Amino acid sequence: MNILTDPAPKTVTIGGAEVPINSDFRASVRFEMMMEDSSLSELDKTVKALSLYYDTGGSKNSFKPPAPIEEAIDKMLWFYRAGKGAQIYSYSYDDEYIFAAFLEQYGVDLQDIPYLHWWKFKAMFLGLKSDSRIVEIMGYRSIDITSKMSNEQKQFYRKMKKQFAIPLSQPEREKLNAIEQALLNGGDVSKVL
Repeated sequence: MNILTDPAPKTVTIGGAEVPINSDFRASVRFEMMMEDSSLSELDKTVKALSLYYDTGGSKNSFKPPAPIEEAIDKMLWFYRAGKGAQIYSYSYDDEYIFAAFLEQYGVDLQDIPYLHWWKFKAMFLGLKSDSRIVEIMGYRSIDITSKMSNEQKQFYRKMKKQFAIPLSQPEREKLNAIEQALLNGGDVSKVL
């Protein structure tokens, strides 16, 4: 699938049938924010995600995901990723920067726009100019600090990485603390990993 040559999909094929999928950007932003929510179990996240993408307006109590469920999950994740990889941003943490960048560059008020396909949103997000604050921040998060940099550059980029780091979730913080304690106390780090 190529956004330049193919129409952005509004359905996925599950069990040989075309199934509508919620293609509005808000659904995928909510999905990503939900995945970061440490108060939800993995099962709750999966059920809510399926409902978010496949519930076509029926009663919340009667929602049944498309079958086979494994294929529905795979297609949901395929749709969400749009074939792309790792992220250096958080819709929860960077929401104001993203909102401001869309308004400034495209004149798009993400609160007021009635519909915008997820893939179009992603393409616009990736196309933000380098002088927008969110792109600058993502640059700091992704930069590799190398030995070729001066000490001043290394110090600056370390400071920026720390200042703009996406906060860790509670489970990630707990794991990091456990690793730190194992290292400080001569424990076995492999048991924590």
